Amino acid sequence: MLTRRTFALCLPISLAALSVRAQGAADAASPSAEAGALPPSGSAPSLPEILERGERLPPLKAVIVSQDGAQLAERGYHGYAPTDSTNIKSASKSIVSAMVGIAIDKGLLDGVDQPIAPLLISDLPENPDPRLARITIGQLLSMQSGLGPSYARMIASRNWVRFTLADDFVEDPGGDMVYSTASTHLLSAILAKVGGKPTLQLAQDWFDPLDGFRIGSWSRDRQGIHIGGNQMAMTTRSLHVFGELYRRGGRTEDGVQVVPEAWVKTSWEQRTTSRYSGDGYGYCWFLKEIGGEDVRFAWGYGGQMLYIVPRLALTVTMTSESDSPSAANGYRDRLHALLADIIGAVRTT
Repeated sequence: MLTRRTFALCLPISLAALSVRAQGAADAASPSAEAGALPPSGSAPSLPEILERGERLPPLKAVIVSQDGAQLAERGYHGYAPTDSTNIKSASKSIVSAMVGIAIDKGLLDGVDQPIAPLLISDLPENPDPRLARITIGQLLSMQSGLGPSYARMIASRNWVRFTLADDFVEDPGGDMVYSTASTHLLSAILAKVGGKPTLQLAQDWFDPLDGFRIGSWSRDRQGIHIGGNQMAMTTRSLHVFGELYRRGGRTEDGVQVVPEAWVKTSWEQRTTSRYSGDGYGYCWFLKEIGGEDVRFAWGYGGQMLYIVPRLALTVTMTSESDSPSAANGYRDRLHALLADIIGAVRTT
């Protein structure tokens, strides 16, 4: 039910305006971190100086930095503010993952080893590939289902769930990582079915105790299923609040357990490796060493980044323009470099 945090539309997104590029292949090959790094500006710059250098990144909209729950910095760029709504793209996959963990904790799902075919039986093709029976909830989360239709082909179909389940396998279930929004869209369909409500309504209910968290608009497919892992509108502040929830082990600031702590930990365990970046991947979280620290991060097309550095109790959120790739042009590596500088500044304080 709605509470004091009204879930108003803050960024209308029509299906006709959906981008036809997924983060995976279009955001694939990228130059080295050195090639994408910001130019050096002298030794040991302060945090304000580092954030000032963010002005050199034209797509950048906002950055928020907090440590151990205390906000260290918040800044908007190029006419944007941290309170402005933006399309967080595939960073929303980490929110879908959190919802799966909550659903398991509530007994709505049996666990990560639960097969998905019985849950989606009405959408299975007439003569299903036998491998469909082997796909599990966990494999959808780790992008190891073996299914990988392109985003363009999926959104052009009349029924995204049925199209995905009828499409050819790219890998066997449990094999190499195949990054695809189709996997998290199946999870959204499953959540809506077992939860008995649209995925957005479930998110409103389940994240209600989390002050400052709000999903604005969230586009849906032709069957009314909210797009699992894409086309979600949030402010930079709201995405940061979600990051802080995970940084605290799934608890709100006043101690309410929203996401099970065990789920946060298992989400950050490496299950596979991205064929594009070489980064580790858990349950809809990327894993990488940046600035000499182990970092867990959500990554959305265009440069929507939610970084968590557990050892430093550090959460850093960056949002960007969402209409161009962030890996192929080196922009993602520039954001990683910006984070590395922030980590360095935090260590020296």
